[in-house]
Amino acid sequence: MNRWYVVERKFNELFDRWSANYDHTVSGADIEYREVFKSYDDILQLIAFRTHGRVIEFGVGTGNLTKEVIKQGHHIKGVEPSKNMRVIAQRKLPQVIIEDGHFLDFPFMDDQVDTVISSYAFHHITDKEKDQSIDLYKNMLNDGGRIIFADTIFIDKVSHEKAIRKAEDQAYHRLAKDLQTEYYTTHAVIDRILRKHGFLTHYEKMNDFVWLIEAKKERT
Repeated sequence: MNRWYVVERKFNELFDRWSANYDHTVSGADIEYREVFKSYDDILQLIAFRTHGRVIEFGVGTGNLTKEVIKQGHHIKGVEPSKNMRVIAQRKLPQVIIEDGHFLDFPFMDDQVDTVISSYAFHHITDKEKDQSIDLYKNMLNDGGRIIFADTIFIDKVSHEKAIRKAEDQAYHRLAKDLQTEYYTTHAVIDRILRKHGFLTHYEKMNDFVWLIEAKKERT
């Protein structure tokens, strides 16, 4: 069976269920994920501030980052695999085109864009798939275009394992399971992927889990 059929079905079911409470979670109401979403609004605003030109966003969710980008006056299209998430985002932002799709399968591949953005979503795909997706974005981006992602990544595997143990010690069982089963990557791996595809990279730590990844496409 196609891996993406299985993955999409699993995550769509998860996010369809989560959609009603997602904004409540990112506000810090869920104690297990409070540190993951610490400074959430500031993170989204920073991505939006660094965004320029024509934008495509992956993993729109309920449209929180999309809204910030619109405030900056940019033209944005969104991609979101969860139907329920799309409904909520579209209700908030009826003027925005939000399509069904994911990091590797989306309807805007022929459009040249200036910025590719995402928040709290890139860990849903494997490192191999991250590599494949970056290759797609490289071909979509204009020279000097940027990828700006905020996501949980770890300095190394040891740091990842420490985060899992800490969650277990705190009895944060959902967070511990999440850290063990999602595809969280390391700085070395993501940097190798980005540089392989001709990007200059910059990283900023936003909280104990999340880093801002900014990658600029070198001019050809």
